[in-house]
Amino acid sequence: MNVLKRHEAIMEQLLEHREVSVAELSERLQVTGKTIREDLAKLEERGLLVRVRGGAMLAQREHFGILPEHGPVTRHLAEKAEIAAAALELIEPGDTIALDGGSTTLELARRLPNEPLTVVTNDVYIIGELAFKPEIRLVVPGGSRIRNMLAGPEAVRFVRGLNLRKAFLTATGVHEAYGLSIYTGELVEFKRALIETAMHRYVLADRHKFGRIALRTFAALADVDGLITDGGLDAETAARYAAAGARIVRAAGESRGSSAAGAERGQESEGTTE
Repeated sequence: MNVLKRHEAIMEQLLEHREVSVAELSERLQVTGKTIREDLAKLEERGLLVRVRGGAMLAQREHFGILPEHGPVTRHLAEKAEIAAAALELIEPGDTIALDGGSTTLELARRLPNEPLTVVTNDVYIIGELAFKPEIRLVVPGGSRIRNMLAGPEAVRFVRGLNLRKAFLTATGVHEAYGLSIYTGELVEFKRALIETAMHRYVLADRHKFGRIALRTFAALADVDGLITDGGLDAETAARYAAAGARIVRAAGESRGSSAAGAERGQESEGTTE
């Protein structure tokens, strides 16, 4: 197993158990304790974990690249609701959209009216939510389950064969230099396929994710048409990210709807929208 795969496996264990020991990782990954300690040191340098005696614990406990098995993340609910409301304004009757897996896209799915719409999703929680809205045409790609997500080569091929109008994605980290990142490598190609296929691409991320870095970058800030965040993002941070190539859509303020629509039409320059 190469270094990157080991790092992914370590982060997977941390996401599931919150804390792991060197001995457990050494046995699971079939490498020496010395190798594991070196891996942990490198991951700690990136701010992904904190080494403790005999092992490591997750540094960013409240930010998951994918949702835990017991259910959707329930932190920052007000911010997620704010972002979902702003994203909903971009969706038109009869649209064909993709909802990437995540707690904020799940909130968006909950707000979708039971009206004609085609939704492509790989999130089993979103599938469950939309199953009770018969007017929505639900399209599920193939793939194997990784916690609450469906992923794999067949899912990627399926998405690349579609004509999507809008894609709504999530990220664990949003960073000026490292772009949009997640922990799980198996989901990177699926997210890239959504970005490459959709006419309009949006990332839903609350302000707490700004400045964070996860293990794998799946897109640059400029690769998406809008980065929809909550109104709590301060103006200085928004301006800094706009200068780095992001098109920021802050969900607060009376101009929210018109600003988001402008981002979809591509009329915004690389600036900040409140």
